[in-house]
Amino acid sequence: MSATAGSPSRPIPAEDSPAAGARRPSRRTVLIALGVVALIVGAVWLARWWTVGRFIESTDDAYLQADSVTVAPKIAGYVTEVYVADNQVVKPGDPLVHLDARQYQVALDQARATIDARKADIERAQADIKQQQSNIAQAQAQQQVARVSAQHASDEVRRYAPLVATGAESSERLAELTSSRDQANATLAANAAAVEAARSQIGSATAQLAQARAQLEAAQASAQQSQLDLDNTVVRSVLGGKVGDRTVRVGQYVQPGTRMLTVVPVQSTYLLANFKETQVGGMRVGQPVEMHVDALPGHTLHGMIDSFSPGTGSQFALLPPENATGNFTKIVQRVPVRIRIDTGTETRSVLLPGLSVTVDVDTRSARDRDARIDSENHRG
Repeated sequence: MSATAGSPSRPIPAEDSPAAGARRPSRRTVLIALGVVALIVGAVWLARWWTVGRFIESTDDAYLQADSVTVAPKIAGYVTEVYVADNQVVKPGDPLVHLDARQYQVALDQARATIDARKADIERAQADIKQQQSNIAQAQAQQQVARVSAQHASDEVRRYAPLVATGAESSERLAELTSSRDQANATLAANAAAVEAARSQIGSATAQLAQARAQLEAAQASAQQSQLDLDNTVVRSVLGGKVGDRTVRVGQYVQPGTRMLTVVPVQSTYLLANFKETQVGGMRVGQPVEMHVDALPGHTLHGMIDSFSPGTGSQFALLPPENATGNFTKIVQRVPVRIRIDTGTETRSVLLPGLSVTVDVDTRSARDRDARIDSENHRG
């Protein structure tokens, strides 16, 4: 046997195998591929940032809000019944609390009795006026009779005076006629005084009628107020929502303005986001908004800018900052922005006032206005 035939065959190294070389790319190829992928990802990210990302303004200083109403009584009294429980849903006009109404019912009854009394006074004054008008008519008739009698007596005196002078009639007859004339004139004067007295009486009766009518109006106003007080013994909801912060209890004495509970319109929640002053320059009403509520992880809500606060939050603080004295440290201010939420009823049932939200505002629609602002500020 020859040495060539008897020697064992050597295995071919793996790196020398053509198939292995085809399956394992070189390190250079891998690096080039990774570089291309990184370049593509970077280009996509840069394009995304240039077209969208640089126009997105974000903040996590945002909370859901609702225009809640604190329910308080308009009158004082003891609570006799509470119609609602904590977290109960109410509609506008639903009764919430009932106060003791007895004293207000008594006040209403008294006011109504006063109205009846004033109406009786008016009727009495009107009757007095009619009586005085009758008295005036009677006095004027008597005055007219007395005037005729006085005129007749005067005519008789004038007719008999020449006859007495010629001796055709006696002086005694003239004296009788003169006396009758004087009595007729006195009666005429008395009747004239009676007419004036009756007129003064009708003036007094007219004043009493006016006073009675004024008192009637006052009594009617008092009755209306008493009716309002009686109606206000039932405290009703002025809007729909859920009852919260209920502190009122049966037997409690409440005064006007005492806080009893709060009605929260949970179906009308909105978002109040506090953006830095450096972020709001490109924001406009109507711009789209994306929201991520901490209570709804994994869900993106949508909305739009509804309005801007007329000032920064510090301007409406209880003690606004005073920067005119002492050392000054600039602090970035925040502007409250109201955002309307576009979502369904089921989602709104989870959006409770006070929940934290992260907000992203797309300000791309403000580019045209920014260009106009630039042109206005670079004139001349």
